[in-house]
Amino acid sequence: MRILVADHLDAAVLAGFEKSGVEVVDRSGISPEDLQAEIGAFEGLVVRSRTKVTAELLAHAPRLRVIGRAGTGVDNIALNEATRRGVLVMNAPGANSNSAAEHSIALMLSLFRRIPQAHA
Repeated sequence: MRILVADHLDAAVLAGFEKSGVEVVDRSGISPEDLQAEIGAFEGLVVRSRTKVTAELLAHAPRLRVIGRAGTGVDNIALNEATRRGVLVMNAPGANSNSAAEHSIALMLSLFRRIPQAHA
């Protein structure tokens, strides 16, 4: 299986794909025009929030079988069109729960220590 990675993913994630025998083409930051031109050669697509998977893009992806959304929600994916075409759409709900909690604690500590009010 060949997958196109349209948005930045950690190197460990890419290595995990490759370890499982998936051919990964990392095109992080690809333009919508280039994505539309290249998507036809791939069975899988991995996106984050930046990339919009529209019905028009899906029309250029006859081989596409799966879209992985690295994050929560699928609001940037034309879900009805993907379903109509038999493309499985997956996301990662709750995957960022720990980092969101850590960030909340960090913000509380910064307020407690008055970091936003500090001036260099």
